[in-house]
Amino acid sequence: MIEELNLVRENFISESRSIKLTKAAIEQLHAKFLGRKGTITRFTDRLKNLSKEERPAFGQELNLVKRFMEDEFERMRTAVESTDEPAGDTDVTLPPRTEFRGHSHPLSMIEKEIRSIFGRLGFTAEDGPEVELDYYNFETVNIPKNHPARDMQDTFFISDSVVLRTHTTPVQARVMESRRPPIRIICPGRVYRKDTPDATHLPCFHQVEGLVVDTDVHFGDLKGTIGFFIHQMFGQDIAARFRPSYFSFTEPSAEVDMSCIFCKGKGCRTCKNSGWIEIMGAGMVNPKLFEYAGYEPDRYTGYAFGMGIERIAMLVYGVNDLRLFIENDLRFLNQFA
Repeated sequence: MIEELNLVRENFISESRSIKLTKAAIEQLHAKFLGRKGTITRFTDRLKNLSKEERPAFGQELNLVKRFMEDEFERMRTAVESTDEPAGDTDVTLPPRTEFRGHSHPLSMIEKEIRSIFGRLGFTAEDGPEVELDYYNFETVNIPKNHPARDMQDTFFISDSVVLRTHTTPVQARVMESRRPPIRIICPGRVYRKDTPDATHLPCFHQVEGLVVDTDVHFGDLKGTIGFFIHQMFGQDIAARFRPSYFSFTEPSAEVDMSCIFCKGKGCRTCKNSGWIEIMGAGMVNPKLFEYAGYEPDRYTGYAFGMGIERIAMLVYGVNDLRLFIENDLRFLNQFA
């Protein structure tokens, strides 16, 4: 039997030297000699038929041959991997795959810049749940049940008391509820409204809202903060103006416009020949909100503001359709790499 085993070893050496070194050929040869029904397995099964005297010597020789074959298979597999030899049906005439280097999404870049600008003014960023209680989304910001202001925001209701937040103002309410002044925060995040997608509306978009609460806070502080943001984001030659408006959670309230960055205030199609572009809402915090938070309205004052990240991105990058930001078209996104 040892002579038969030596003959098998010689046959293995001959075949292993003559085959083409591919993964498929190596595995086929492995199955022939070391597989479950391979030659070495059959010799192992014959051990039980040998006498006690013959079994140790043959078993030792069998192990040596088996170990030799395993080492040879390891050598062949390493050789295939080191030379990147294609296996199977690989077509080596095909061109190589193009490797794409990832980069930040334009909305992420704008949000990062907004965080940085307000961070230089001492603002910290706060987050809150996107699936929000009606109480925080509406009531704590002075929009009680059946209030007309609820009609201004088409809301996704999960239940009678749970909604997808329509703004990030409930984050401000939660912070005021859990913390005493002074407060200086921004609240970036996703918000949801039942808008039909078009060039200027999406059912899911991004906002950044800000809140400052302290003693002796006045409207001039708000104007200085907004003016600083506009100059840092759009340039020192861009002006800002405040127009009276209405928001349930601020009083007095204002819409903030900036001079058109495309025509420098002269009038063009983008600004509808007005020379101004609306970018955010703002105002002094309504004392009613301080009552919900347990603050003393005669001691503290504050201001708040809110803007759409997509709106700022459209102005910075000159994009005229919101939907471009969510369609994942690489031709569009790669312009921001």
